[in-house]
Amino acid sequence: MSAVSWVQALTLALAAFFVVGFVINTFMVKLVGPEYRRWGYPEWFHFVSGGLELMVALLLPAMATRLFGVALGSAIMLAAIATVVWHREYRRAVPPLGVFILLVIVGATAI
Repeated sequence: MSAVSWVQALTLALAAFFVVGFVINTFMVKLVGPEYRRWGYPEWFHFVSGGLELMVALLLPAMATRLFGVALGSAIMLAAIATVVWHREYRRAVPPLGVFILLVIVGATAI
């Protein structure tokens, strides 16, 4: 039985987070659609968000692609932070900021 390191566990947890984001953005349009419209994004943009989040979830687990996943995931989280801060929804910036910090930690351990 092999032990899973805390970095591996964190990486898999982040991958799972992005899978959940993919499912919500892609299939729960009634939930996220009004928010995307309120923020000024086009009707189809939730599919772009979901697809990018799926890519992050697929890139993170493998060491060979982890830094690409960290970079893409970080860009997504920074865009989410920028969106809610721009619309003065400051409290909503806390979760993506937390995920961004965790991605930075995973990225730093992968170097």
